[in-house]
Amino acid sequence: MKRRTWYYILFFVVLFLGFYFAITRLIPGFGKVTYPVLSDVRPFSFIDQHGDTITNKDVAGKVYVAEYFFTTCKGICPKLNTNLKAVYEKYKGVPGFMILSHSVDPETDSVGRLKKYADSLGVDSGSWIFLTGNKDSLYTAARVSYLLDDPKNNLTPISEQFIHTQFFALVDKSGKVRKIIDGLEKDELREMDDAIDQLLKEDPDRHLTRSPYLNPG
Repeated sequence: MKRRTWYYILFFVVLFLGFYFAITRLIPGFGKVTYPVLSDVRPFSFIDQHGDTITNKDVAGKVYVAEYFFTTCKGICPKLNTNLKAVYEKYKGVPGFMILSHSVDPETDSVGRLKKYADSLGVDSGSWIFLTGNKDSLYTAARVSYLLDDPKNNLTPISEQFIHTQFFALVDKSGKVRKIIDGLEKDELREMDDAIDQLLKEDPDRHLTRSPYLNPG
């Protein structure tokens, strides 16, 4: 290839990079990964590790990760919560971020058991909340709000149902699910960190209207 050809190639590469840089400066958000709205989080009311009632209004205006686990799990749950502990450590000083861990075995996971589990992780309940409550409500939230399990599984009797998922749901300030993350995949966890950073900066009114389920009145 002639030297002149290389000069032309180099010129156009530099021109393209300069144009791209200029566009990113002129148009806010250009070139960033966007996260579409996947679902609205419906109203919920559960009990945390201190016996207090936590509802969707308590997380209004916050970015949060929703997880499902059970305290007696010896398989994926310890790995998932080890990975979430790293997320917790990174964002625990950020008032606009939380983690909600929902029990899939509320008959076993009492308030006291959740408190002991949370204490074993050494986490602050202001940033990481462990939830129990009515099994049907917990499972409906997992399937309908957070998209962490197939809604068709609701067709079987609730006593026969058991959710065991490795996925997290990332929810924005307006109560909208914006990303589903495989909690065992390092690449996806890194992507989740990037998404959290972006959603923390995002205007909650950017995506049409706030969730109809987050009316603080």
